[in-house]
Order: sequence, then C-alpha cells, then structure tokens
Amino acid sequence: MTKKSEEKIVPLLPLRGLLVFPTMVLHIDVGRERSVAALEQALLSDNKVFLATQKEMNVETPDEDDLYGVGTLANVNQMIKLPNGTIRVLVEGLERATWSGYTEGDKYATVKTTSSKDEIEKTPEHEALMRLLLQYFEKYSKVSKKVTTETYDTVSDIEEPGRLADMVASYLPLKMSAKQEVLEIFDVKTRLEWLVNRLHNEQEVLDMEKKISARVKQAMERTQKEFYLREQMKAIQTELGDREGKTGEVSDLRKLIDKSGMPESTMKVALKELDRYEKLPAAAAESGVIRNYIDWLVALPWTESTADHMDIKRAETILNRDHDGLESVKERVLEYLAVRQLTNSLRGPILCLAGPPGVGKTSLARSIAESLGRKFVRISLGGVRDESEIRGHRRTYVGAMPGRIIQGMKKAGKINPVFLLDEIDKMSNDFRGDPSSAMLEVLDPEQNHNFSDHYIEETYDLSNVLFIATANDLSTIPGPLRDRMEIISIAGYTEIEKQMIAKNHLLPKQLKEHGLTKSMMQLRDDAIRDLIRYYTREAGVRSLERQIGSICRKVAKQVVSSDKKRIIIKAESLEDLIGKHKFRYGQAETTNQIGVSTGLAYTSVGGDTLQIEVSLTPGKGKLILTGKLGDVMKESAQTALSFVRSKTESLGLDANFHEVHDIHIHVPEGAVPKDGPSAGIAIATALVSALSKRPIRREVGMTGEITLRGRVLPIGGLKEKSLGAHRAGLTTIIVPKENERDIEEIPESVRDVLTFKFVSHADEVLEIALEGGSEQ
Repeated sequence: MTKKSEEKIVPLLPLRGLLVFPTMVLHIDVGRERSVAALEQALLSDNKVFLATQKEMNVETPDEDDLYGVGTLANVNQMIKLPNGTIRVLVEGLERATWSGYTEGDKYATVKTTSSKDEIEKTPEHEALMRLLLQYFEKYSKVSKKVTTETYDTVSDIEEPGRLADMVASYLPLKMSAKQEVLEIFDVKTRLEWLVNRLHNEQEVLDMEKKISARVKQAMERTQKEFYLREQMKAIQTELGDREGKTGEVSDLRKLIDKSGMPESTMKVALKELDRYEKLPAAAAESGVIRNYIDWLVALPWTESTADHMDIKRAETILNRDHDGLESVKERVLEYLAVRQLTNSLRGPILCLAGPPGVGKTSLARSIAESLGRKFVRISLGGVRDESEIRGHRRTYVGAMPGRIIQGMKKAGKINPVFLLDEIDKMSNDFRGDPSSAMLEVLDPEQNHNFSDHYIEETYDLSNVLFIATANDLSTIPGPLRDRMEIISIAGYTEIEKQMIAKNHLLPKQLKEHGLTKSMMQLRDDAIRDLIRYYTREAGVRSLERQIGSICRKVAKQVVSSDKKRIIIKAESLEDLIGKHKFRYGQAETTNQIGVSTGLAYTSVGGDTLQIEVSLTPGKGKLILTGKLGDVMKESAQTALSFVRSKTESLGLDANFHEVHDIHIHVPEGAVPKDGPSAGIAIATALVSALSKRPIRREVGMTGEITLRGRVLPIGGLKEKSLGAHRAGLTTIIVPKENERDIEEIPESVRDVLTFKFVSHADEVLEIALEGGSEQ
C-alpha cells in the first residue's frame, strides 16, 4: 500500500542517463544553466527539487514531452562549484512522485508534484517476497561481476520492503527504461514481485552463460583460439579503419585486377574469386588457395610488351660479337628480323637449335633475345616426365602451382619474351602423363593463342612469344612435336673456329674468373691449337674451356707463389702444366692396315670416327660380332658378308672361304653402344681387305649403307661426320653419291682440306680404299 502526500510546486531538475530512487543519496554533476538555477532556487526555499529522467539523452533543453511522468522528490543537501565550472550537488531521494502543471520560467521550470510514501506495515507475503528477493540477489552477487558481496551485506540489513526493492533495483545493471518501470510501480508488493521475476531470469541467463563459457573453454583448441583472436583483430581493424586489415587488402587487390589488363572473361573470374576471398575467414584453408590464385592472375603479363629492335645491322653486330662461326644460324635469325620488319606480324617461328653439347645453343638464344631487345626466359626440360610440369596442377591439389610455361611468363613480365625450351629432347613420360604431348599446344601457332594451364584455367595468349628449343638428339623427339619446329642444325666447330672462340671468348672469360689479366698471362696461338688437337676431341668447346681454366689455375698459383708478373704459355709448355697429350692428332692409323677400316659415325656429341676390325680364324664359317653392336648394325654386317660372298669371283677370293674360316668383326670401345646402317661399306671393305690380304689406306674414312647388290645408300649427318673426320686427321672420305647435295652445308675450311669421293656402288669404294686400287 502507498500513501499519497499533498501537492507541491518545486523546481524541476531534468536528468540525462540517470535515475534516482527514493532513499538513495548520490552526487550529481550539473552543468546546464537552467538546472543550476533550479538548484539555487531550491536552496533558497525548502531545499526540495523534483528529479525527472529525460527520455532521450541528447536533448539539451527538454520540455514536458521529453520527460517521464514519474520521478523522485529529492532534498538538496550540498552544492559545490567545481574548477571546470560545473556544479556538484549531493541529493537524497525522498519519495516517488508524479508531476503535472509544467511551468516554464525565465531561468528554470517548475512542476506541481504529488508524492507517494510507501507503507511501513510488513505482511507475511511481503516477508516471503523479501526473503526470496534477497536469496536471488545473493546468488546474483556471487556470479555477477557487477555486484559485490559487500553490496549484498548492505542490502540485507534493510527491513522496509519498499526501500529494499528500490535499493536492489538501483544496484542491478538494468536499462534506463527498466529502472523507470520499477520507479513507476507504486505498490510495494508488485514492485517486489517484479524484481523477484527479473532476478530469477537474470540468474538463469547467468547460469546459461556460465555453462556455455565452461563448455566452450573446454572444447576450444589452439586453432579455435587463433580464429577467435583473428576475428577480434579484424573487428578492431574494421572499427579503426586500419588499412592493413583484410578490407584494405581486398581493396588493393581489386585495384590491381582493374589495372592488370586481363581479358574481360578472366577479369570476371578474378573478381568473383576476390568476392569469395573477402567473405571467407582468414583462418579458412581455402582462403590461402584463393589468395595465391589471385596473386598469380595479377602477376601475369596480359598486355605489356617490349618494343622489338628491327635494326638488322645492330642484330648482326650482336650475333657476331657473341659467336664465331654458326653462319647459317645467324643468317636464319637475320632473315626472321627482316621478314618481321616487312610484315609487322606478331607471330614468330618455333626454332629448334639441334646439335651436340657445347656448341653454343643456349648462348645463341640469349644473343637472339638481346638483338631483338626482348626479355629472355629459360626453362630446362631435362628429366621432365610429368604433364603438370607443362600444364600445371589443378587447384584442388595441395601445393598446386602453374606449369613452367606460365611461371616463365610471370618471370618475364612481358607478353613477347624470347622463351628458351632447353633440352627438349630429354623429356620422357610415365603414368603421370606425356609432357611432349602437352608441349604440342605450346608450340603450335594455331593453338597457342588459347593456351590453357590447369592451375590458371583461363586461356592465355602465347602467340607473341618467340619460342626457341634446343636438342642434342632429334630422334628422341616425337614426330608431331618435331613437325611443329623449324630445325636448325649446329654440327660443331672447325679447328679454325675453335681457335677464334678460344681467343675471343673463352680466354677472356677464364682470365676474369681466375683474377688474371692479359698482362699476367698470354696464351700463344700455337698453344691454343695444341689444346684443340691433343687435349680435346669434341664438337663443341666445353672441354676446351675447361682446359683453359686449368691452365689459368696453374698460372694463378705461379703468380701468387713467385715474383713472376707475366707468364707466356707456349705449345711446348703445355705438358708441364696440364699433363701429356690425351688424344692423337693426325691419321687414324699410322700405317695401312689389313682388315681395319675407318668408319664415320654420328653421335649425340657430334661426329666421330670408329675402327672396324675383321679377323679370320680357322673354323666353319661362323660370324662373330662384338663391340656392343645394335640390331641394325648387326644386320649391316650380315648384309656386307652376303655381298662379299656373292662377289668372290670378281674380287678374286676363295669361293669356299666361309667353310674354312670363322669371321670375327669387332668395333673397339666395346663399352660404348653402337648402332646404325651407315657402317655397311666400312664393314664390307674390312672384310674384303682381310680376305684378299690387301691393306686399306689409312687416310681414308667412309660412310654409307650397303645393300645385298652392293648399292651404296645415302646417310644422314654428313656435316657432323665430315667434321669428325677432319678432327681425326683424315684427308679422304667416301660418301654416297646421293649425299652430294649436302656438301654445301660443310664449312669451306673443311672442304678445302678433305677430299670427297662420291660413290654409288661398293665396287667403287673398294677401288678407292684398298691399296693398289685407283683413287680416281
């Protein structure tokens, strides 16, 4: 029950974000002029003031519509002026009151209040509600961090039901609207019931929070903690506008995509993936995959290119500066530049530089890039046997990456680099796919403008790229792939060319690498010639460079350990520096031999010579073949033997030689595999020599396939074989008549030294090669 008091007209003090219950004593800071005036008027009268809470805190000058209809009649006990100009007042809440008759004065407003005083009488029902309220409040104080146990002790000593309800309400963390609701309950019993229900609900919420917190804490692992912290960090970064957060990162990526120049279809895919990336949590595994994919799309060149230098003379100067010899190759590059200048076509040929190791294939490709003014990219294909190395891995795999082609384009940063595919003949295949087949799309001008990488998925234009491949052995390149390339053969260097390369390129390079200067060491021309003749036997110049490097090391030691400041290397001083001769220069044989012919071979390291020996032993016509011969070479030996048996009468041989002799054909260096049909005439010549006891001229080398009728069929690799014969010191070589068209490919310096004998039948071969025959 409540008891109404008489009406009073008192000054009005509006409160913002604050509510004062009856019996409460607290300090209030007052700064508004009208509020200060109201307090001053209260002090001049009976110290009474009416405290009414504003509905909206941001209203600076409230009127009657901005205030709640129920407030608190309070007593002003003390008022102090603070240094900052505000007034601190100590007020004590007296009674609940409703107001009416709002009057706006010049300095302050007054209201007519009707206060209500709680009945002190306490019924058993009040007592039960009070105990229940205190019980709930005690539990709440133990669980909640907002109410201390000291506060509970203070509240538990209150005997009046109404005062107890108001004190509990003042300590609870209620919203202002809820506190106002408590203030507007004049009936004590109803007020107690409201608070009991509210505390009961609060207790259930706290218990649930406690259970959830315990369960989450128990289940949370390290990754979950990291995720929670990242989410908090993102929220903080978003609130602070931190550009280092994901929002700024996505914005930067969007700008890069817009500036990349990628096709519209690819840009749509990139923006779609970027939207997915933005929505995913940073800790999600897919987030890193998408980010890596977007980074690749942005990093690839889509439109930026380098301007080609179309100056033919400049290109010729660069090619001649970096390479001696290789005239046909340099001529082909200059032809390409001339055609490019006339047609202004973006499509380039697919060149394949084929030749033995050390002849300058890779460095030639680098010089082509410099002469064109393009970026140079090199990838090595040696040992590649996985198709994904070319086309890339699909993004569904862990650690997926684009293929080497796309990686090379990213490295170049331009859409028209010179792209070197080194060792294209060394690719193989297994259960993971055939990289040679994947390379077809790269090297086909009709397809490579829409090249598809499994990782990028979107098509990429390779039609502006100048592809150059290198290979040692064309036979290992699949036919369809070889058909897409323009083959340029580099057979090797002549002795004169090697001397120029050593003098102009290898020696300066090795002097620099070993800290020497031209004034410290001089390598005479005769020493370079002897290095080529007696210490190397190769198509290229790698071994020659190693020998020069070995000499430089010896000289460096002498310069450091002695007072000599200049050392001259002559031919006769080579043995003291790098040892005795490793090879014999000159004739393959020192004298004319019976049953020993000199054949010409084409190997992966260039042309070479091989000795074919025939020995007759008593027996019953058994043919013995040794020297690790392949099937084709064995068949050539059987064919040569059949030819000789068919010509016993014209050759003056014993018709029954095969019944009384075993024939042993051996090719030295038995550990080296040998195969091919072009040793046919050399085997036949050695057989006839052994059977007729006629020696074979030591200065003669020969190559050609033989048939049962004695016809000499054409062979391949004449240029390489001629250079090998030249290195071996031969002066005459016997070549099939149909290979006469290939003579122009042989360097002029070699043609001037070698005598070529073109034959179409084995009889002509025997006339030239056997001692006592005609050389014409």
